[in-house]
Amino acid sequence: MKQFPDYKKPYNSLWSFTLVSIFLSIFLIVPAIYSYAQTASELEDKIDQKSRDIEKLEKEIKQYQVQLDTLGKQKSSLSGSIQELDITKKKLNADISVTEDKIDKTNLKIQGLSSQIVNKEDSIGSATLAIELDIKKTNELEQASFVATILSENDFTLIWNDIDNMATVRDSIRDNVKKLRVVKGELEDTRQSTIDAKAELTFLRSKLADQKKIVEQNTKEKNTLLTQTKNSEANYQKLLAMDTAKKIAFEQEIRNYESQLKFVLNPSSLPSGRILSWPLDYVFITSPYGPRGSGFHGGTDFRAPVGTPVKTVSDGVVLGTGNTDLSCPKASFGQWILIQHNNGLSSTYAHLSLIKVTKGERVSTGQIIGYSGNTGSSTGPHLHLSLYASEDAEGNPAVSVKSIPSKSCLGKILTQPIAATNAYLDPMKYLPQL
Repeated sequence: MKQFPDYKKPYNSLWSFTLVSIFLSIFLIVPAIYSYAQTASELEDKIDQKSRDIEKLEKEIKQYQVQLDTLGKQKSSLSGSIQELDITKKKLNADISVTEDKIDKTNLKIQGLSSQIVNKEDSIGSATLAIELDIKKTNELEQASFVATILSENDFTLIWNDIDNMATVRDSIRDNVKKLRVVKGELEDTRQSTIDAKAELTFLRSKLADQKKIVEQNTKEKNTLLTQTKNSEANYQKLLAMDTAKKIAFEQEIRNYESQLKFVLNPSSLPSGRILSWPLDYVFITSPYGPRGSGFHGGTDFRAPVGTPVKTVSDGVVLGTGNTDLSCPKASFGQWILIQHNNGLSSTYAHLSLIKVTKGERVSTGQIIGYSGNTGSSTGPHLHLSLYASEDAEGNPAVSVKSIPSKSCLGKILTQPIAATNAYLDPMKYLPQL
C-alpha cells in the first residue's frame, strides 16, 4: 500500500526540520549567552570598582565630620571659622561624589539587567513559536496517523513512538517557556527596583546639588568675614562680641513682645503621645527646651553640620518662610520655615542654609523641607526646632508670621514666627523616645 510511505516521508521531513531548528537555536543562543557573559563580567568589574570608590569616599566624609565636631568644641576664632567653612566644602563635595558614583553604579546594574531581559525575551519568543508550530503539526500528524495506521501494514508501534517523541518535545519546550517567564518576571521586578533606586539617587544628586549651593554661600560668607575682619583675630573677636550682644538684646526683645500676647491654651486641643518624627536622620541634642542662662530657650537644638537635610516632623501646610538676616544679620532665626500640622501643633525650623518649600505648600511627614545651616543668631551649625499649639481656646492662631519693628536693630522690620510665651511646647514630649 502506497499511502503510508507517502505519509511517512513528510512526517520524517517535519521531524528532521524540528530537530534541525532545535540545534540551530542552541548554536545561535550559546554564542549570544557567551557574549553577554563577557559583558556581564565587565559590568560586574565596573560595579565593584564603583563600590570601592564609594567606600573610600565615605571614610573620607567621616574624617571630615570628626574634624568639624572637633572644631565645634573649640573656642570661636577667625582661623577656626575659616577652617570650618573649608572642611564643610570638602565634605559636601565628597558627598556629591559619593552620590554620583552610586548613580553610575545603579546605571551599570540596570544595563546588565536590561540585557538579560532582552536575552530572555528573545528566547521566550523563539520557544513560543516553536510550541505553536509543534502543536499544529502534532495535531495534523495525530489525525493522519490513525488513517495511515489502519491502511498501513508497517509497524504500528513505530508511528506512535514518533508521535510520542513529538509530544515530548512540545511539552519540554512548554516547560522551558514557563521557566523563562518566571525568570523574566524576576528580572523585570529587579529592573524596576533598580530603576526606582536610580530615581532615588537622581533625587539625592539634586539634593547634593543644593548642598553645593550652600557651600558656595559659605564661601561668600568666608570672603565677607575676611573683609569685615581684615583677616585680624582681634577684629573677629570684636565682631563676635557685637553679634553676641545683638543676639541677647533681640532675644529679650522678642521675649518681652511675646509675653504680652494674650493666649488661653485649651489642653484638650493638644494631641497626646509621641506623634512626631525626628527632623533629622541622626539625632544629637545640643540644647534642650527650657531655661538657659538668664533667659529661656523656646525650642530644641540639634547638632547638624551645614547642608544636613531637614525634614518636617508631621504632615501639614507651610504658613511661611523667611530670612531675618536680610534685615538684621545674626539677630534671630536666620532662614526659617513655619508649618501648621494636622494634629493641633505647629513647628518652626530655624538657622537653615537653604529652604526647599514655599508658603501654602502641603508637606508630608519626613519630607525634606530645607537644609541646616548657621544663619541668624547661631554660634555654630545646628537646627533649632520650636513647637507650639496651633490654636487658642477660641480657635485663633496661636503662632503666626508677623512683621515687627526691632529695637535692637534700629530702623529694621523683622518678619518671623511669633507666638505667646505660653503657646510654646517642649518638642521632646512629642518626638520619639531617645
